[in-house]
Amino acid sequence: MSEKPIEKMDPIAVDPDFYAMNSNYHTEPQDFASETTSLASTIAKGRLENGRRYQAIKDDDYWGPSDEQQFEAFEIGHMVFLVLDHNEPNPLFSRSYRQFAKDIGTGQGSWAIDVADLYPTATVRGVDMFPPPVTWMPPNCVFEVDDILREWTWREPFDFIHMRLMYGAFDPAGWEKVYKQAYDALEPGGWIEQMELDVRVYSDDGSLKPSHELYGWGDMFIGCSERAGDRSLRTHELMRSQIEKAGFVDVHEVKYKIPLGPWAKDKLLKEAGHLQFAHWNTALEGWAMWLLTHHGIPEPWSKEEVQLFLAKIRTELKNPHIHAYEPANRVWARKPTLEEQKAKDAKIKDAKIKAEPSP
Repeated sequence: MSEKPIEKMDPIAVDPDFYAMNSNYHTEPQDFASETTSLASTIAKGRLENGRRYQAIKDDDYWGPSDEQQFEAFEIGHMVFLVLDHNEPNPLFSRSYRQFAKDIGTGQGSWAIDVADLYPTATVRGVDMFPPPVTWMPPNCVFEVDDILREWTWREPFDFIHMRLMYGAFDPAGWEKVYKQAYDALEPGGWIEQMELDVRVYSDDGSLKPSHELYGWGDMFIGCSERAGDRSLRTHELMRSQIEKAGFVDVHEVKYKIPLGPWAKDKLLKEAGHLQFAHWNTALEGWAMWLLTHHGIPEPWSKEEVQLFLAKIRTELKNPHIHAYEPANRVWARKPTLEEQKAKDAKIKDAKIKAEPSP
């Protein structure tokens, strides 16, 4: 149930001074505003529904919008992950990427731009079904509008393939295809990394109660996503095993707890929580609108019903006595080197020979 701590991760200590700061807690999403510019093209116009814009590159619907408000949320989410890595920088970035990196589901393009800046001799490709709203990018950063489920046609092998917040993007067969194509597209010894949120919300101290709307938030949307063509939002639970199944080795996983608000005592978690509060406030309607108006129960919701529900969620997010957090998982793994692959093939061949019946 949502009020129980997950697994055996350490509880997050609450800052006892947080209640005194409550008057300063009502952060508004516009405090984190950033300018975005849409590209003037048919694809950029997208498909409008309930006041939100969605991708129009393919016929089947994807639940997440691609508009200025959601790009704003992506940017704040990017900042959350930068804060989480502040004391323990991403170990993959200690390596030298001199050739090609790829960002699948690039969104607003921040990760691709940052990595292109970090590795000016590398070519970084950001790929999504909607063009990112960027007015400037490094010369070694390339954005492409494409359906990642189609056959990949990039000729150069990649050193590094990155994915983040792709939950609910594909059905199981789609995910299997993405990991297989990523494996094939990486050079031997290249790395894949994926970072995903658990959409369910928890508390360590029981301050999140069954009477709260946030208590059932995640389970409700997991149900919606599974009714939307089996595009489950449980990506964080499945990605490690799927990456291993695709043939990757040297698999690592790190788990996080991200506070929803600046209630944590730890300074880094307090900053991450402050940003995550703004992330949620900006992203809420985009997360909820399509799923509830198409797959809500007992019947699809109206736009007005969704907005009323989100108003209650926002009220709970501002409640300093609810010490809620959202888990996240990061997995990274390596494609075997040529030597490792040869050794594996030889082992498989020997096993087949031993299994053959004697004449």
